[in-house]
Amino acid sequence: MMKGLKKWRLFSLLAVLTVFLAGCGQQELSTLLPAGQVGKDQFNLLMLSSGIMLFVILVVVVIYVVALIRFRRSKLGEDFIPEQVEGSQKLELIWTIIPIILIIILAVPTVYYTYKLGDVKAMEEVNDDGKAKHLVVDVTAKLYWWEFEYPDLGIVTAQELVVPTKEKVFFNLKAADVKHSFWIPAIGGKLDTNVENLNKFYLSFDKESEGLKDGVFYGKCAELCGPSHSLMDFKVKTLPRDEFDAWAKNMKATADGNAVANAAGEEVFKQSCIGCHAVSGAGEGGAAGPNLAAFGDRNRVAGFLDHDAEHLKEWIKNPQKVKPGNEMPSFEKQLSEQELDDLAEYLLGLSVEQ
Repeated sequence: MMKGLKKWRLFSLLAVLTVFLAGCGQQELSTLLPAGQVGKDQFNLLMLSSGIMLFVILVVVVIYVVALIRFRRSKLGEDFIPEQVEGSQKLELIWTIIPIILIIILAVPTVYYTYKLGDVKAMEEVNDDGKAKHLVVDVTAKLYWWEFEYPDLGIVTAQELVVPTKEKVFFNLKAADVKHSFWIPAIGGKLDTNVENLNKFYLSFDKESEGLKDGVFYGKCAELCGPSHSLMDFKVKTLPRDEFDAWAKNMKATADGNAVANAAGEEVFKQSCIGCHAVSGAGEGGAAGPNLAAFGDRNRVAGFLDHDAEHLKEWIKNPQKVKPGNEMPSFEKQLSEQELDDLAEYLLGLSVEQ
């Protein structure tokens, strides 16, 4: 008796925890709190399929419980044999037709949204001036960072995707080395980035990221790509269209090479880093390392470390220790502590938002 009571207590506790923990998702990274129309459409499909599965489970459990209670030995005796229904055409039809109906209920919206969300013809649309009607971003996944190029705007950045709200944004996805997968959980489903071919899709960003934790949505690589796969993060900043236009203008202005606060740090950068990294947001992608034009505006170093001088110096000195398998060389022996301090101050001062 006591064992049975303990089991029911455990079951009740798990049920209560399930209800409460279901509300613990964070909007910046939860698929259950969609912040874009694509995410909402996919969430509706998730709820539909979950509802169908729950219905099937409940029906099976009800039949099982009824059978246990109705045909228990204490009520009918040891020798009772229930009516045998083998070969019943009525039952055969019931458990054949019902699954077909459930599959159709699930298949129709699934096929509809598959074609709807895969329609990227609008990516090629232009206005009367010959300019693209919609924002297009070329995403290149690399070991272990992300490059974002805006071909129609002539700018490029890395690790932090900046997009306008309340409109479709189209993406060209590719990989520079191995297969990765582009995923912003709160905005929409994942799509692979391949070396051999280009994948295209669109997302919409309905909510501004300013009020979220760190002021960004979180993006991930969803394809096992190497020892630092779990650290291959990026962030998404969503802005009203006028603020996005101002950001893009400021990014293009970085080509002018304005004076920096730490000239000594700039000199260290030119001697040690400029071969792989650019500090101008104007131009095209394809550099060996991430574009650093807006490095001071990011909220993470290497995608996941706190954005401060100490963690930045730790990353520069020994990147393999921080993110194993990445392609950045170590500068622990090449740079003195003073040079590291100057370089960190210079990099943290690279901003287009201040």
